[in-house]
Amino acid sequence: MKLTRGAALVIGLVVAVYGTLLLYPLLRVFEDSFREFIPGRVGADANSPLTLTNYTDLLHEAYLSYLWDTFRIGFIVAFLGVLLAFPIAHFVARRRSDWLRRATIGLLITLMFLSVLVRVYAIELSFGPTGFARDIAPLFGEQIGSRFYIEFMIVLGLLHYSVPMSVLVLVGTIQNVNPRLIEAAQALGAARWKSHLVVTLPLSGRGLLSAFLLSFTLSISAFVVPMILGRGKISFVSNLIYNRFSELANFPSGSAVAVVMLVISLLAIYAVSLLASSRWEGAVR
Repeated sequence: MKLTRGAALVIGLVVAVYGTLLLYPLLRVFEDSFREFIPGRVGADANSPLTLTNYTDLLHEAYLSYLWDTFRIGFIVAFLGVLLAFPIAHFVARRRSDWLRRATIGLLITLMFLSVLVRVYAIELSFGPTGFARDIAPLFGEQIGSRFYIEFMIVLGLLHYSVPMSVLVLVGTIQNVNPRLIEAAQALGAARWKSHLVVTLPLSGRGLLSAFLLSFTLSISAFVVPMILGRGKISFVSNLIYNRFSELANFPSGSAVAVVMLVISLLAIYAVSLLASSRWEGAVR
């Protein structure tokens, strides 16, 4: 297909805008991450010497704990989000009543546009010290202010917006699965739960992977949820980046943390995608 002048102009304009708004700022962050920090100065000096100190400092145990908490909780939220979203999505996709399906999807979309602060403080009021915390914490054998319970609160806060988004991703995937395949499996003697396990799940594999990665990406990049519900005991890498840029004005250190976070996130997403794709392709075959 021959590329016309008009199409080339549009593509060139899109590339220029994309590069200006995204690639150039990222390159500036990458460059600042190698600059030496000068106390008392806001931002990195363009003439300051290059150094690897901003990266070597990240090998300290304190920085590694931020990465560990961020990715560990992110994986937990992504897994639980998909686990909770799948039956809801299946319920919505298989409803014959149009008004019920539309009402449910409308509710999920409304939850997506709900303010993050409203979500966070709703979780805090419901499951915090003024809510059901005194009843729930003893079930885990923990105190209200313990680290485990704070992690539990953060997971609830992140699930509040990852589940609706995962449901919307999975609805279309499940609708594309022919329900007669499940009926055929049941006609051959398979139990209902087993027919969904061996038919619906493998055929919905790519949708499940998309929902998982979407929830994982949203969770590890969360800022408000760990800042408020973490109560200063648990912070994500996003909170560390904000602290370096805003409170300490140490742009080189904040840039280094941002670059490392970006690289690790891309590697984690690629690894999960590669592993899941290989397993699901083998299962379908």
